Amino acid sequence: MPISHEQVKAAEERGRRLQREYAASEAHYDRQTGRVVVTFPTELQISFPPQKVQGLSEATEQDLQHIELSPSGLSLHFPKVDADVYIPALMQNILGSKSWMARIGQAGGAVRSERKSEAARQNGRLGGRPKAA
Repeated sequence: MPISHEQVKAAEERGRRLQREYAASEAHYDRQTGRVVVTFPTELQISFPPQKVQGLSEATEQDLQHIELSPSGLSLHFPKVDADVYIPALMQNILGSKSWMARIGQAGGAVRSERKSEAARQNGRLGGRPKAA
């Protein structure tokens, strides 16, 4: 089925909007903090731990030293590990595929801490979880 002129125009407008809202002007790896730092034309910066992002979780400091910004400014490419990060998804806290995100969630759920144990004890004193309907 051919794509209509209106669909092309709508897609072009979505692309322009994404560039206005999410296009980065620079990115680098900060050795001191161990985070990837993304800078936008407004001088706003965001940073993220590469270990939490699919494709970067096993990357070394050397792998993270060279980051290429796509011509649109909407994605980061890490050539040493052949990984890409889509900035609009990153800004929505999407750090990988659904299965990757599920593994990250499982790892967090398996963490044991005194705070988590105390919360479970208090919940137990209140009768535990409500019965399923």
